[in-house]
Amino acid sequence: MCGRFVVSQQADDLTAVFEAENGFVDWQPSYSLAPTDTVPIVRERARPDTGEFVRLLEPARWDFHPAFMKDSKRPQFNSRIETVATNGLWKGAFASGRCIVPMRGYYEWTGEPGSKRAHYLHGSDELLAAAGISTARKLDDGTWQVSTSIITREARDASGEVHDRMPVYLPLDAVDRYLDPAKLSPGEAAAMVEFLVAQSDLVAPTISEYEVDPRVNNHRRIDPHDPTLIEPWSG
Repeated sequence: MCGRFVVSQQADDLTAVFEAENGFVDWQPSYSLAPTDTVPIVRERARPDTGEFVRLLEPARWDFHPAFMKDSKRPQFNSRIETVATNGLWKGAFASGRCIVPMRGYYEWTGEPGSKRAHYLHGSDELLAAAGISTARKLDDGTWQVSTSIITREARDASGEVHDRMPVYLPLDAVDRYLDPAKLSPGEAAAMVEFLVAQSDLVAPTISEYEVDPRVNNHRRIDPHDPTLIEPWSG
């Protein structure tokens, strides 16, 4: 799974890599993003005046909440690749709300409560492109809220030693196909799932892991802007 991740890049760095416009001008790099936090995503959107599609870096709440879903105390922050194209909660967004969640790496834990060991998983480069889905709903105050979920799969990286799930990471040259805004038919959605599996198989072997300071265990008590959170820890 992915329950906490890192985005150490500035907005300009992210827009340059994904060739996107900046719709998240106040983004600040974070070394500890948790469910319900606001995170950066990249997606294709139609301009309201011209209908032309444009690629944007924009904010999203990491707690997938489509308009038809009732309020829930349990954040919906991961979607399983095995059901993302068929499950009623996810399939509409997978068909027409695909996005990329940029990240430098993510955390997993081992051990018992009270003495958990924190592990940081990262790629060979400083930026990973995780496949995600997004949706939008109108809030009571009349504003629109975009929310997102990260797609996960069976672990094929170093996380297999600490957890059985990992994010679906794509090579950068596969991003354009995934972000194509065309709505997928059920058959096309199934083909997209196969594409994600094959492409993430290419990235998974490049992911490695090391242990970090267990102070990262408590999201509320750390400074999320502290880059030392991802430094190796020897105990």
